[in-house]
Amino acid sequence: MSKKIYRAENGMPLVVYVVEPTEGITKNVLIYGHLDKQPYGDGWVTDPCDPVIKGELMYGRGASDDGYAPFSAMLAIKAGQDQGVPMPRCAVVLEAEEESGSPNLIGLLKQASDFIGVPDYAFCMDSGAFDYNQLWITSSLRGVCITDMQVEIGAAGYHSGEVGGVVPETFRVVRQLLDRLDDVKTGTCCKELNIEVPEWKQKEAEFMSALSGPEMHNKYGVVEGAGYCNQDNLVAMYLANTWESNLSITGADGLPAIQMAGNVVRASTSVRLSMRLPPAMDPQEAKAIIEKKLTTDVPYNAKVTLTPVGAGSGWCMKVLSPELDKAIKEAGAAFYDGKETGSYGMGGSIPFLSELGTMYPKTEIVAFGLLGPNSNAHGPNEMIHLGYAKRLTSSLAHIIQSVAN
Repeated sequence: MSKKIYRAENGMPLVVYVVEPTEGITKNVLIYGHLDKQPYGDGWVTDPCDPVIKGELMYGRGASDDGYAPFSAMLAIKAGQDQGVPMPRCAVVLEAEEESGSPNLIGLLKQASDFIGVPDYAFCMDSGAFDYNQLWITSSLRGVCITDMQVEIGAAGYHSGEVGGVVPETFRVVRQLLDRLDDVKTGTCCKELNIEVPEWKQKEAEFMSALSGPEMHNKYGVVEGAGYCNQDNLVAMYLANTWESNLSITGADGLPAIQMAGNVVRASTSVRLSMRLPPAMDPQEAKAIIEKKLTTDVPYNAKVTLTPVGAGSGWCMKVLSPELDKAIKEAGAAFYDGKETGSYGMGGSIPFLSELGTMYPKTEIVAFGLLGPNSNAHGPNEMIHLGYAKRLTSSLAHIIQSVAN
């Protein structure tokens, strides 16, 4: 095994390990994971930086998203070596900026292209599992466009009693601008940010809603008495999560903590907008639409400053070759008690897949992962289901061996 580290201008690395093939084998397999993690925040019942195992669950920051990936990849390769079966060349590619939208990924992949080679197959270990009962692969992932918006009006902060009704409140302007992007009552984004649902995704939605029933939303906890979006229409819920645009406000500045809040009309309010996009939508087109909607005819002619944070394309899996399809189905049946391998759409984003597909159009790409019920990626008490992790690693080992010839 050999290792090379490639660095972007900002110093962030792309780490690539290459394990040479069995003599006479020419197939090249790429296995992807990422090393960076989200800030762990509050609300953990364990130390987020000290893994804790409780039954079949292991808790720890970034465990499922996706700290397990390098280990599953190496264990799967080692299993093949220990069994003495013919093995393909394996390039384990580990990114360090996935959680920041992969801003330097293209350049780093180009730097590493000679070392990685042209993959025949690429297995991404950063996706999800609809449940822990069978092997799941990902049919589609949404794109993403992240933008910081600052709204300024007052030259300084003023006493709210003195200027209330005179100097506009910036939070109110933010609310008005956000209404241009999504419906405040339904969460449905503007038509410019959506794409017609294809027939195959509509059929997938009908199948998955019938398969899951209320478990589609019940696996995500809410406070007592609260409801879910599209709770009475599971097909609509599935499509809203996997194909349609969706806006989340993931951060804010200019708002003091409640304990420090005074009677002040603040000079500015800033928010971070995370817009999930349909898998087939160009994120640069979405970025232009968002910029136009937020900067045209601004209420009170307030000063709006937009700072792009990152944008990544969505992805749809292509039809697999009979050989790879057979290997995946065999692995699913062998390690999941004979159950059929499932395929479903994920609402998250993995920009790497679209970039890889552009660079290597003939590469067969499959996304696997551990992000299943209650895995709580990006939140407190993130965990992996160890039983599923073991079966997934075994499945990966079987698939790698099967595509060697």
